[in-house]
Parts: sequence; structure tokens; C-alpha cells
Amino acid sequence: MAKQRLLGKRAIITGGATGIGYGIALRFIAEGATVIITDIDKLGGTQAAQRLGPDCEFVHHDVAVSEQWDNVFAIAAARFSGLDIMANVAGVTLMGTIEDMDVETWDKTMGINVRSCFLGCQGAIKLMKNDGGGAIINMASVSSFKAQPELVAYNASKAGVDMMTKSVALHCARSGYGINVNSINPGVIQTDMLTKVVSQVENGDALMDSYKAMHPIGRIGEPADVAAMAVYLASEEASFITGAAFTVDGALGLN
Repeated sequence: MAKQRLLGKRAIITGGATGIGYGIALRFIAEGATVIITDIDKLGGTQAAQRLGPDCEFVHHDVAVSEQWDNVFAIAAARFSGLDIMANVAGVTLMGTIEDMDVETWDKTMGINVRSCFLGCQGAIKLMKNDGGGAIINMASVSSFKAQPELVAYNASKAGVDMMTKSVALHCARSGYGINVNSINPGVIQTDMLTKVVSQVENGDALMDSYKAMHPIGRIGEPADVAAMAVYLASEEASFITGAAFTVDGALGLN
């Protein structure tokens, strides 16, 4: 049997009820980690944790609310006595151009996509810095560098995650914390979030076909594709890597 790359590691994964977050939790557990998944979907998160088994615990959590983060980290400290991996995965894609997007939608996007990563990084560093370090993984997107007119808020939020990751990584490195901070830029991934995006337009089938055509590799991605990268970044193999963005997109960013 191959060596488990995350044996004994303790992880928090936001957005873990479905999609990329669930895929990462599944793979982390297979690699020997114990995980806490969080999600705003209480029923979905509870069912996901049941499927993932005894090495997973679910915490109901709105990632945009700072006070709820205090509860998540308190549970992690009580159960784990520390933390090795923080994966900030929870996110939302709300469509709109600069002319038709309202302020409420903009603020919701920033709260879920950017503030959550800020709060996740901040709390994780407190647990990790005096406990041997760790790994923080922020979920950005190809949209952090590839603009689309109908994704004004999403583009801005993911670009923010990308640059914040670099800033946090530099701070941790210069502080000698032993905490590596990196981001992942997925392409279009087959998730519940993608289904919600497609449902926001009149011709969802045409939009899905266009997404598939954008990937030179010939398909859209699966959560397992992103989870494989997350395992690498959380493992000792990535100990010399920090402040970097890893694109997992079937060459979408080049198209």
C-alpha cells in the first residue's frame, strides 16, 4: 500500500458539503488526515460528514461572519489541540456586469470569497505558528487572471484571493512561522456551484457547452483534479513552496 501523505495531519476545509471542498475532504481522509468540514448548508454538511466517516466532523458555518470563525477554531483546538492544514474553499459565483450588478451582490461575493479567506488565514496562523507550522490553501480561480464581462465581482474577488495569498505567505515566511500559504486556480469544475451558475442564465445548455469548449484538454474538470493538487500542497513534498498559485484548468487560461 502506498504511504499516506497526510498521515496524522489535522485539517479544516470550508465549503466541504459538496464540490471541490468535499472532494478535498475525501482525498485528505484517504491520505490519513482527520478533517473538520464546514458549510452553510447544515443538512448537506451533516450528510457529507456521515459519508466521509469517523475521521470527519461537520461544523455549521457562514464563512462571511467573523464570529462564526471563532467557533470553528475553538472546536479545532479542542478536538485537534492544534491545526496542520487550512483549506479555504467556500465560495460563490454570482453573475453580473459592471452595469447590472447591485451593491448587495457585490458585497455578498466579497464577503464569501475574500473576507472568508482573510478570516481563515488569520485564525489558522494563530493555531499553527507556535505548533510547528502548517499549510494554508486558498481557492482562487482562473478568473483571478482571466476576465469575463459578466463576472465583475467574481473576477475581482478571486484576484483579491490571489494577491492576499502572496501577502500572507510573505508575512509567514519572514516571521519564521513555518507556514506555507498557496492558492489554486481551478478551471470550470463539475460541482453544485456550476449548476447554480448555469441556472442563472436563460440558455444553460449553451453556457455549459461553451464552458466545455473553452478547455483545450477536451473536458471540464472534476473535484478530484483539484483535490490532487491540494494534497500535494498540504504535504511535506511542498515544504519549499509558498506564495505560489497553481493552475488546474485543462489549459483554459491559455485559450
